[in-house]
Amino acid sequence: MTTTNGTVHGPAPPMRVTKRPWDLRGHADHGWLYTYHTFSFASYYDPRYQEYGPLRVINEDRVEKGTGFGTHSHAEFLIWSYIVNGELEHKDSMGNLENLRRGEVQFTSAGTGIRHSEYNRNKKEDCHFLQIWAKPNVKGLTPTYKTRKFPDDLKRDALVRIMEAVDRHSGKDAETEPIPLHSDVSMSASILSPGQKVTHELVAEGARNVYLHVVMAGKKQPKSGGARIKVQGVELGEGDGGFVDGASGPGKLEVESVGDQAAEFLLFDMGKGE
Repeated sequence: MTTTNGTVHGPAPPMRVTKRPWDLRGHADHGWLYTYHTFSFASYYDPRYQEYGPLRVINEDRVEKGTGFGTHSHAEFLIWSYIVNGELEHKDSMGNLENLRRGEVQFTSAGTGIRHSEYNRNKKEDCHFLQIWAKPNVKGLTPTYKTRKFPDDLKRDALVRIMEAVDRHSGKDAETEPIPLHSDVSMSASILSPGQKVTHELVAEGARNVYLHVVMAGKKQPKSGGARIKVQGVELGEGDGGFVDGASGPGKLEVESVGDQAAEFLLFDMGKGE
């Protein structure tokens, strides 16, 4: 027990994980685009899954070779792409033109408004990536762009910080540093070998929203085997997500790889939002 100003408190309630199964997410197969949506997006709408803290979009996209998203506009959202396999060309109204490959993360703070396109110019290989959006805590920002590479060797059996809120960021612009963003969001990534464990320390004091997403190897979760992680006694397979309730800093969360393949996953540690 702990005491605060003479008041006796019992132990904090345990963290609980609610599984978001891979095949209950929004799904669309447009031919050129094969996609799953964790939250309501485009023609998929579920009032139970609109957002989680500042996190608004996790789309697991596969873009067919020689196709892509044409030029379109964004404003205010923080948008980043986590490349799993293949190549993705990013072109925008700020003059950026870049071909992204595995391990690279491209971040755009849309701010007052940008236009961009994302295209798979590769004629032989589809592109598999995660498109993630978060809401900023500052409006009217000048649009910015940043790409950083996080190689597999860096993430293997480690939990590597990929994105970090500006008020927790070191301020250094080095290759080993996470990408800063104007939101109470920290995102880490791992490629966790079977039997290995990593521990995440909550990044701020007080109540936190934590979400985990296991990257898919194929278009469907394998019926047996494959990558799996265990969090607070709950197993998540490829494409599954997990909402962690009751997380409060200071505190820790352990993730164990329990499948027969290395598990690549993302972990989001966020403020509770408005």
